Amino acid sequence: MNPRIFLLALATFATGTAENIIIGILPDVADGLAVSVALAGQLTAVFSIAFAFSAPLAQLLTVRVEHRTIFLSALVLFVASNLVAALSPNFAVLFIARIAMAAASATVCLVATMLATELAGPDMRGRAIGIIFMGISGSMVLGVPAGMVLSGLFGWRSVFAVLALFALLILVVCHAILEPSGRRRQGVSGYRQHLRSLPLMAGQLVSILMIGGHFVLFAYLAPYITDRVGLGQTELVLAFVAFGVAGVSGGYLGGWLADSATPRRAIVITPLAYLLALLMMPAASSTPWTFIAAMMVWGCISWMISPVVQSFLLAAGPDTAEAGIGLNLSAMHVGVALGTALGGLTLAAVPPQALPLAGAAVAGLAVAASLVAVRRSRSARHGRTYDRPCSEQTEPGC
Repeated sequence: MNPRIFLLALATFATGTAENIIIGILPDVADGLAVSVALAGQLTAVFSIAFAFSAPLAQLLTVRVEHRTIFLSALVLFVASNLVAALSPNFAVLFIARIAMAAASATVCLVATMLATELAGPDMRGRAIGIIFMGISGSMVLGVPAGMVLSGLFGWRSVFAVLALFALLILVVCHAILEPSGRRRQGVSGYRQHLRSLPLMAGQLVSILMIGGHFVLFAYLAPYITDRVGLGQTELVLAFVAFGVAGVSGGYLGGWLADSATPRRAIVITPLAYLLALLMMPAASSTPWTFIAAMMVWGCISWMISPVVQSFLLAAGPDTAEAGIGLNLSAMHVGVALGTALGGLTLAAVPPQALPLAGAAVAGLAVAASLVAVRRSRSARHGRTYDRPCSEQTEPGC
């Protein structure tokens, strides 16, 4: 594997930390800016919304710009927005800084994924995407706790200052070792072509529904564990750590599966395995240790889906690859919002024990969407859907 891919993953680690860090330092930010915790919490919401809009816009606004230039420019914006956040005199300035931070993060994730696939080549494309997502998942396991420690020692502003410094170091190294890459060729036409394709849109729906099914339970995992499993606060923290470690491994495993089994098989296998993992959760909740083991399996598979779906989008729609990746990054955040909302409605109507089954119902729809994607892409390869059929000989993994 090209070592520069790990550098790109380090960049997504930094941007992923920025997305989730407010969750860990929320009380400190609220106290420091003299606002309510509820209002400070909107700093996470605005990041997700801005990220979802920025991912496809980043592709449209940089149609003729070379990849390395876009990537380095996004890192510059990320460094600047974190410095503004560290120095922000009030909530409004921090709010605006979070929007800029999200735009930079979306662009970094999009271009890092494209650069990684170029550096890896067709045979290791899935694993390259998986390594990029290991950076994102690793930010939740390591970045957020580290930010909490920094905030406790030096105040919440130090978290953004250190993030800026960390990203600046990555920027300097990337400037030195990344070589100029391809140029973006398609603008709006790429999105139009992607949105007209049923198999590609079914693939996007797999992301939305599987991540949605995940967040039905994950967003309310603490009350579920407390009510159903009976873990104390210390055990609860350890359970979340175990979940995070499993999630980091899932990013790479998803890419490995896409490379080994082909993306078309992987996009069916992964949501099906995820559905079985969710159905297993109630039975595994009878004892703490069986639950933690089951939760690690669940967490691992949940992080497999993005490398799997993005590998499928690249293989089934190579002409719209960048538009597909940009839309998929947005689809992930749509899934988070959908799952959190459905989980809240479920929790308001029934006891927490029902959350895994509610998530499984959504995951079942993801399985159905994956079958549509594979069936229609098979038809497309025989010239009945795409303008340019995909070929195993010219595009491995189709």
